[in-house]
Amino acid sequence: MKIKIKLSNKKTKPLANGKLLTNGQPLVNGQFMDLSVLEKKIGTNFNNKDLLKEALTHRSYLNENFFWKLPHNERLEFLGDAVLELIVTRYLFEKYPQLEEGKLTLLRASLVNSKMLFKASESLSLKDYILLSKGEVQMNNRSFETILANAFEALIGAIYLDQGYEKAQYFVDSFLILYLPEIEEKGLYKDAKSLLQEIIQSEYKITPTYKVLDEMGSDHEKIFKVGVYFDNEIKAEGLGESKQEAELRAAGELLKRLGRNSNNHH
Repeated sequence: MKIKIKLSNKKTKPLANGKLLTNGQPLVNGQFMDLSVLEKKIGTNFNNKDLLKEALTHRSYLNENFFWKLPHNERLEFLGDAVLELIVTRYLFEKYPQLEEGKLTLLRASLVNSKMLFKASESLSLKDYILLSKGEVQMNNRSFETILANAFEALIGAIYLDQGYEKAQYFVDSFLILYLPEIEEKGLYKDAKSLLQEIIQSEYKITPTYKVLDEMGSDHEKIFKVGVYFDNEIKAEGLGESKQEAELRAAGELLKRLGRNSNNHH
């Protein structure tokens, strides 16, 4: 008795990062990832596809995939961070001619922080494309959010190199600056450090200061411990994956102790 086996014409969807990826452009060792879907979302058809792949390559991926010939995305992230800051600064400068430098700085910080960059990365479903080691895929949510926020900046760097400033500006306008009305409406530009400074200066006539108390972990997974001081005393501590994040957490902790937060600081 002959058994007929019907072969499906459907193309398989191999795994990468533990996620199903659609067939399309070659990735590694016979696996495929359809970057054209991401390009459509971005609104950019890359001339150099390797720049896009590099922007999506996390350092950890190289440790397990020695055949991968492209570098990790940290250099593109470095470039993208600078391009992003220029684009947002110029936008705010032109949109708000009446605002002073201090308020413009707060608005910019509210847009280019890791929380907002992660939010923007979600709208692109970057998590479906980022190349990570198996270990990194299983890491805690906060670390994964940082990786995606950094990849978003790397993507800006890649677009800038491949397509120029105007395309990078269009991308930032389309996926990040669109959150500005929400930030203004909810007063999100007043972060914990800004609120704390307003309160301490108003009530004590002094300015709080921040000091790094400890640095833990390896170079690319460092955790900072920061203390917030005023009146020559440490008032609260905070942990973060960057000094800025640790400072914000320390400020937030002190606001809690003072019984203040962004909703009742007036």
